[in-house]
Amino acid sequence: MKKYIILSLMTLLMSSCAEQITRIAQYPKMYEEKPLTIAVMPPINQTQHVEAKDYFYTTLYAPLCEKGYYVYSPMMTMEMFQSESAYDAEQFIEADLSQFRNVLGADAAMFTIIKSWKRNNVGGKITAGVEYILRSTKTGETLYRREGLIKVDTSVNGGGGIFGALVSLAATAINTAATDKVVAGRKCTVYVLSDMPEGKYSTKYNQDQKLPAGKSYVKATVK
Repeated sequence: MKKYIILSLMTLLMSSCAEQITRIAQYPKMYEEKPLTIAVMPPINQTQHVEAKDYFYTTLYAPLCEKGYYVYSPMMTMEMFQSESAYDAEQFIEADLSQFRNVLGADAAMFTIIKSWKRNNVGGKITAGVEYILRSTKTGETLYRREGLIKVDTSVNGGGGIFGALVSLAATAINTAATDKVVAGRKCTVYVLSDMPEGKYSTKYNQDQKLPAGKSYVKATVK
């Protein structure tokens, strides 16, 4: 019986290891093309929150820079997108992107699709559902794709007892209502793009091929 249990545990461990996929296996085209510069496209908003498109757009710049990429300024590109009738990214997500390479010099374009955005003030949660798609402006290939349903925990602990619970409930509602949408959006982006291969300006560049890649769809709660 003991041998059977040990054998079962070893089999489970081996199968879990076998299922683990590396970043180079998950995102081979990222390592083949080695994009250096990224143009962030205006988000595609599928929610009822009209303002989500504009505020989420500003959350993408810093996380991509922190991953080691040169990212064109959202302010600069937004003006260009509007003048070139490219503000609606829907028309480009599956179209030829060579114009962004020719005009901006971008190696890739990052598309985002905001699928859900919910705020629960009492429960202390802001939930964002976003899909991230990085496409090459040279080949049109999808270099990176991942989707996340991320809950940003804004709850506040007011101590023990009934009074403490009431204080926590009130503080959580206030904190959630006051939490900046940009902050929540940025936390969502940072978490989902955590397994994105590092860019040239990262100290980990070209050293992360064998690191584990995440699942294509991820759910998580972050503080």
